[in-house]
Amino acid sequence: MNLPNKITISRIMLIPLFMIIMLDPFSWGDISLLGVDELPVAHLAGALLFIIASTTDWIDGYIARKYNLVTNLGKFLDPLADKLLVSAALIVLVELHLAPSWIVIIIISREFAVTGLRLILAGGGEVVAANMLGKIKTWAQIIAVSALLLHNILFEMISIPFDMIALWVALIFTVWSGWDYFAKNKQAFVNSK
Repeated sequence: MNLPNKITISRIMLIPLFMIIMLDPFSWGDISLLGVDELPVAHLAGALLFIIASTTDWIDGYIARKYNLVTNLGKFLDPLADKLLVSAALIVLVELHLAPSWIVIIIISREFAVTGLRLILAGGGEVVAANMLGKIKTWAQIIAVSALLLHNILFEMISIPFDMIALWVALIFTVWSGWDYFAKNKQAFVNSK
């Protein structure tokens, strides 16, 4: 269990804390901040925790590559941690009526499908790391979730629905990268009996 893998596991362990903060039934109050008149303090705290957890994705990858600590466990755990964190945040956003459920269902369905394909490939001894399109998809999702958690902060001042635009961009990259992943790994189905 090397340092990058420990960082990845810490990202997974932050998910319950994030959910408790976001779904706690007690009000922490509201603040006015950068164009948002009533930003719940819990949403600000949850967004900051989500952003911190998301940055560990870059940190663990950087350390793994720089110090040659890339492992099959890391190749498997890193994208799984991203999927769990983003999926939890998207479900919370639906619960809070801040994101449309149909978009969240498509995004999470893609994540389950790709994870299933990864498991099939792993069963054949092949561990596939995320490609550039998958990384763009992940960062598009992180940006969209962060903007939604922060109630479109900054952009609310100029009446631009950046949070929803970012969610649509995330949806497009999610579908595109999922299609690309299945197209490049179709031999997993062709060779299965």
